[in-house]
Amino acid sequence: MDRNMTRRTFLGKSSLVIAMTALSGHMNLFNASASGPSPDLPFKPHAFLEITTDNTVIVWVGQTNLGQGTHTGIPMIIADELDADWKTIEVRMALAAEPFKDPLWHMQFTGGSTSTRHRWDLLRKTGAAARQMLMEAAADQWGIPAEQCRTEAGSVYHPDGRRLSYGRLAPAAGNHEVPENPTLKDPKDYKIIGTHRDRLDIPDKVMGKTIFGTDFILPDMCIAVVARPRQYGSTPESYDAKAALAIKGVLKVVPLDNKIGICADTTYAAMTGRDALGINWSKGSNPGLDDATLDVLYQEHLQKSGAVAKNTGDITSALAQADQTVESSYKLPHISHAQVEPINCTAHVEKDRCRIWAPTQGQTVIQMVASKITGLPAEKIEVMTLPAGGGFGLRSEPDPVIDAILLSKAMNRPVKVMWTREDDFANDYFRPANHSRIKAGLDKDGRISAWTHKVAAQSIMSRVMPKMVKNNLDQDAVPGTVDMPYTLPNHRVEYVMVKTPVQVGWWRSVGYSINAFIVESFMDELAHAAGADPVQFRMDHMEKDSRAYNILSLAAEKGNWNSPAPQGRARGIAVTACFESFAAHMAEVSVDKNGRITVHKVICALDCGTAVNPSAIQAQAEGGVVMGLSVALYEKVSFANGGVNTANYGNYPVLTMSEVPEIEVHIAKNNLKAGGIGEPVFPSVGPAVANAVFRATGVRLRELPFDQKLLINA
Repeated sequence: MDRNMTRRTFLGKSSLVIAMTALSGHMNLFNASASGPSPDLPFKPHAFLEITTDNTVIVWVGQTNLGQGTHTGIPMIIADELDADWKTIEVRMALAAEPFKDPLWHMQFTGGSTSTRHRWDLLRKTGAAARQMLMEAAADQWGIPAEQCRTEAGSVYHPDGRRLSYGRLAPAAGNHEVPENPTLKDPKDYKIIGTHRDRLDIPDKVMGKTIFGTDFILPDMCIAVVARPRQYGSTPESYDAKAALAIKGVLKVVPLDNKIGICADTTYAAMTGRDALGINWSKGSNPGLDDATLDVLYQEHLQKSGAVAKNTGDITSALAQADQTVESSYKLPHISHAQVEPINCTAHVEKDRCRIWAPTQGQTVIQMVASKITGLPAEKIEVMTLPAGGGFGLRSEPDPVIDAILLSKAMNRPVKVMWTREDDFANDYFRPANHSRIKAGLDKDGRISAWTHKVAAQSIMSRVMPKMVKNNLDQDAVPGTVDMPYTLPNHRVEYVMVKTPVQVGWWRSVGYSINAFIVESFMDELAHAAGADPVQFRMDHMEKDSRAYNILSLAAEKGNWNSPAPQGRARGIAVTACFESFAAHMAEVSVDKNGRITVHKVICALDCGTAVNPSAIQAQAEGGVVMGLSVALYEKVSFANGGVNTANYGNYPVLTMSEVPEIEVHIAKNNLKAGGIGEPVFPSVGPAVANAVFRATGVRLRELPFDQKLLINA
């Protein structure tokens, strides 16, 4: 060990090691063209599972690694039903293929917290079927009934104690028929599911071996950036291609509809060439678009009648007979995905195939888009999914894929399209803005007798799946308003579709991330009007001992809700039911005389059914709190001059490490079907903080991000 090594020398030497390791990884990705069996592989009972003769258990995963832990959770489910030795598990990312499509959505897509919950039975059956086949193979060799055998840690055991490893049995097991309905374990017999496991992808990430899209290289590859308009509907009226080509390293300037691609030897050359184009853009479709005009537009839509999303009971009579009524309006802005790794895609269009390397959430969409552009059948479109440095929904969009394919065709070689951070912000598909108005009635006992809610928001589905929008109702815009965890006798929800040039798309927890803030903030307003405790008021409107009721109780218990908060602090609470899971957050905050909010502690209670990997769930919950606080305190996209005004993190601040509070995560224990976890951990964070601020100051914060100026000397 060289004790005299300086920090600079260490960084230099370690960078060389990481670079060499990364290069090796690049070549492995380049050579990977199929998820077929290895040469020494005799046993592949399912596309998800392979067992080699050296006892390696390979689990192929079709879900994108966005850092959510599914590349450990999915293998855990299969390995437990298989009775595998966890030390022999190896996980690999599969190509886009039919077996890896979502069994309910019939497409390969990572989103909606579906990776585990939509495959729960399928994954268990995959492991259980393989285990049964291995037992049958061992029973044949020993000449005994398979029922007399048992399995443990990657081996089949004879009643007398003899054992055969899965690797030795693999060739013979492959000759047995795959059972359709194998016997599944009783949850009490789980040995891997429900235990804390280190994520399998972390060591490679720590060692610099993981190849993200921004790292990926191919032989003879060039880099491309694309000049896009900053104003919606704008087109290039003139540009100087010669000036761009004069930049050293720039190879070609390629017009692409209303944008221009610049292909070069390096990213720097491509970016410099783009700057040199000197594009004169047209004014765009709505040059007067800005924050003020959007605000007016949304408020106008709140005055209109909307499509009825829910209508139970008699709202008119109930409001007329209410002992008191409460009415409030809420306003939420567009927000960016702002993921750490900028958008990118590498494509190579060849005569008889098209290969794509991308950190994508939508493999099937890529195949469809690529097939349409190239004219090749979908089976000739090979999609290699790279790990993603964050996604939150944006990586389901095909824009960079389209550009990479078109530019590869133009260059007749592999092309990697890179977005800058400014490209990310200017061309994001933002979480929709939302303006809502709610009016509710309370009866003489302080219970909710009526609730009418109008939502004005853009429609995501009208763009991505227009057939799902019927009678101007986008169901994706109203989750959390029509399926609240409360039982209300008279409940009406209307949706008014707002149309603007702003691009909107799916964002973590979609409609719930918006509407939970509104609903849970208003529930607190009603509790205050009724003179009731906010926790008890919520429980009084829930089915007793329901999962929502119990998770709210757990959060209140763990957060010492019924005990006084520390001096100078106040607590607030909120609860959400979404994606087949239940979450409650309790925030403990203080507000200084300058209106600055400090969140000191957040309690998160979760019921996601069977907790496959509690470590990953805790990490997701902690990340959800950080993201929820960032959105509540800071995040907002601004518009001006017909386009996006937000350019980079400089005018889009996010939560800093020093602002992260103490976070406690409590996971309910049960043996129910596994629910979602990536998205339910987010929606109730913001309203819990807003409700705590009200208890601390008496000021209601009904807009995001919070206007802390309203709290000065409150």
